[in-house]
Amino acid sequence: MTDLIIGSGPSGIATATALLARGRSVTLLDGGKLPEPEAIARRDALAARAPEDWSQPERAAYQAPQFAAPEGQTRRYGSDFAQEAAADTLAEGRDGFALRASRAVGGLSNLWGAAVLPYRQHDIADWPVTAEELAPHYRAVAGFMPIAGREDALDNLLPGYLAPGATQIPPPPQAEALLARLDAKRDRLRAMGFHTGAARQAVEAGCIRCGMCLHGCPWGHIYSARKTLETLKAHPRFTYRPGALVAGFSETEDGVTLALADGRTVTGTRVFIGAGVLETARLMLASAPGTPRELILKDSQHAFLPLLHRWRTKLRPDRPPHHTLPQLFAEIEHPDVSDRLVHAQFYTWNEHYARDLLQNYGARLPGSAPLLKAMSRRLIVAQIFLHSDHSARIGLSLAADGRLNARVEANPDTGRVLDAAKRTLSRAMAQAGLVALGFAARPGAPGSSFHVGGTVPMAAAAAPGRSDRLGRPHGLRRVHIVDASVLPSIPATTITFSVMANAHRIGAEAP
Repeated sequence: MTDLIIGSGPSGIATATALLARGRSVTLLDGGKLPEPEAIARRDALAARAPEDWSQPERAAYQAPQFAAPEGQTRRYGSDFAQEAAADTLAEGRDGFALRASRAVGGLSNLWGAAVLPYRQHDIADWPVTAEELAPHYRAVAGFMPIAGREDALDNLLPGYLAPGATQIPPPPQAEALLARLDAKRDRLRAMGFHTGAARQAVEAGCIRCGMCLHGCPWGHIYSARKTLETLKAHPRFTYRPGALVAGFSETEDGVTLALADGRTVTGTRVFIGAGVLETARLMLASAPGTPRELILKDSQHAFLPLLHRWRTKLRPDRPPHHTLPQLFAEIEHPDVSDRLVHAQFYTWNEHYARDLLQNYGARLPGSAPLLKAMSRRLIVAQIFLHSDHSARIGLSLAADGRLNARVEANPDTGRVLDAAKRTLSRAMAQAGLVALGFAARPGAPGSSFHVGGTVPMAAAAAPGRSDRLGRPHGLRRVHIVDASVLPSIPATTITFSVMANAHRIGAEAP
């Protein structure tokens, strides 16, 4: 029989890659959603010509669907294909909880910011797996997921796992200037517990910096798990079944049977669940004997801190070539802030800045539009992430209609750690000529970082409410969870790379 995988997102694809490398046969079942034909046509129309040939109305039309999206909804190519509406997944508690599920080909990797960092051992000290054990699996993932970046001082804290010959996407002018200023103050910043370096992004070397990153790269240069899926489809031992929504599972002595939403069943030797934390929680609550009535989801809460730079740049930041993915990473390692790393990633100009300034301050300051637009060109925004130790938790339970109920439990530590992180970051960035606008800082709602997990956390041995180091929940031998649901804690640094490495490890080690 074949091994079964649920979900074509990053964890499912990493698991499939590891299983195939061992000579296993794999069948991957997936929701299979794709952009609508009109969204593909919109994308291809831009990709057919060089960015310098795009008119301003064409650019505006490509960006308009995202600007018109409901709050909390992220679109690519003007399509909602990659993100399920909250009401489709959640029955109660969705107003205070911003996480969304995906049934798309490639899952939420269609929407991510492509930031790539591993986890530090101290931040996963509660895991039954060490950073050293994950290292070969980080390297394996970096073998099929491109990582753009450069070696710098940040490698001493968090290795880059860059492939030989890897190149950096040239940073926009503001980011290049900021990196140089921070590098000149490196020793002083390090004494403050502040480590900085250029961002590493999962982006192909062919990036031409058209500036459409947040709306859908017309050429698809930003990595999505669907790219690796296309490669796997050619493998003789790999079968892909789109449109196969799994309603539940059952385990026998010899295998696992999946019940599909359309009434059919699929049987395999083992099943590896990489459906994303919400869908995985639903499956566990509906199918696994002994699962607690409520699963506790851990969050890595985040906040945005805008800063203004005081230097001049030779080129206007709002004119291509540029990209709008994260361009710089900073790690705060200071006991007065947290015993864990606090991670920040920095974004120079993007097309949202002027719109947000006009929306928030324009009506209060009549005639200020030219000033606010000029200010937006000097704006740099830091997105700060906290370890799950300092973040909210969300209780997930099964509603009567099969959806999930969400119950948000605030962490009293969040405000203190976030305030300390903002103060430290503000002092550090002042060394580089940046002024923090603390009054405009904006915290994200629980779940809105999409850095979440831990509902069935790994332990040295499975126990009620926990899984073993191969992601097998208590009482199950042939069911492995491979997505972020099994992470015992959620460090502040970026999540996708580590989820993929751990999923690859489970695929490589499973019996």
